[in-house]
Amino acid sequence: MRVAKSRRRRSKQAEQLLSVLILLAILAVLIAGIILIAERLLEGSKSPPAEPMTVMETQTETVISTEAPTEIPITTEAPTEAETTLPPGSVTGVTLSFYRASMHAGGGSIMPLVFMEPEDADNKTEIWESSDEDVASVDDAGTITPGSAGHCTVRVTSADNPSVFAEVDVTVLPPEDTITTPAMSRPGTTTYTEVSADGVREDIEVIDGITYVQGVMMVNKTYPLPASYNPGGLTPETQQAFRALCVAAAVAGYSLFSHSDFRNYSRQAALYDSYCARDGQAAADRFSARPGHSEHQTGMVIDVNWPGDSFNDTAEAQWLEAHCAEYGFVIRFPREKEEYTGYKYESWHIRYVGVEWAEQIMGSGLCMEEFFNVKSVYP
Repeated sequence: MRVAKSRRRRSKQAEQLLSVLILLAILAVLIAGIILIAERLLEGSKSPPAEPMTVMETQTETVISTEAPTEIPITTEAPTEAETTLPPGSVTGVTLSFYRASMHAGGGSIMPLVFMEPEDADNKTEIWESSDEDVASVDDAGTITPGSAGHCTVRVTSADNPSVFAEVDVTVLPPEDTITTPAMSRPGTTTYTEVSADGVREDIEVIDGITYVQGVMMVNKTYPLPASYNPGGLTPETQQAFRALCVAAAVAGYSLFSHSDFRNYSRQAALYDSYCARDGQAAADRFSARPGHSEHQTGMVIDVNWPGDSFNDTAEAQWLEAHCAEYGFVIRFPREKEEYTGYKYESWHIRYVGVEWAEQIMGSGLCMEEFFNVKSVYP
């Protein structure tokens, strides 16, 4: 009996233990469920996930955008700056050697030089037209020929970029037998380059083919003289000033004299051709002017003593450079100015411009091209 009771007691304890274990298992499952529900609730309270990334591929790289792709709208607005940029090598500007000209009916033709920018532009083709062909006509090379008395505008346009152009204001006067040379102006007091509001030079004028910058006759590789221009020798003002210069040099103990002075167009042509035959054109262009481009034709230039490099370091050359301005002359082709004048240093070549201009030019240390801001290049 006692044994049977003991077995029944152990069986009952086993059932109770099993019940406890089952309850513990149920409790564990409930706790795990509660934890899972809590985690999901916490995740739901956070910010929504970002839009999916869009990948745009190019030939050379992959760009990742975090924005959703949008459709590019079509617009009729004006093109942007990038769209209007000219391709490399395009012409961006046009300037002329002069913008005003006075001519006489029946007189000679003139031709402004055209400078297109940049210098290395691919297409520098010019398109010329006259607003009135009866007053002045113009050919494809830019040669302007006077017709009847009146006024017109001659325009040159870049064929490469038609929005770029420049104009010459042309006045044709009635026929006249002689060329009238305007009196030399007095030096300016504030500026040596007069420019209008639209950027056009107003201090350069061509009268019957002769260029004047602020009233000073300009002759160089850019600005020629007509073949017909012939004062017949040194101008009276130049002759008188040179006599006074030579007297002053003699008083100071130096001997100055004219080796050569006035040369007409045909004489200059023969001289230039002889230099080209002897030295070649490139070398000749450094010390001799082409016909029509020589200052000797003005009647206002003198080659003093000896036109050669051996004169450069003489006492006479030094005195001449120090005192020529006092008598209205400038050393026309100074040292280290070849890039502006187009000619090598010539200590003997003096040009008459009047005392006031000479003192300002020589005092500035500039050559005439720098002083008046003009070019000297052959077309």
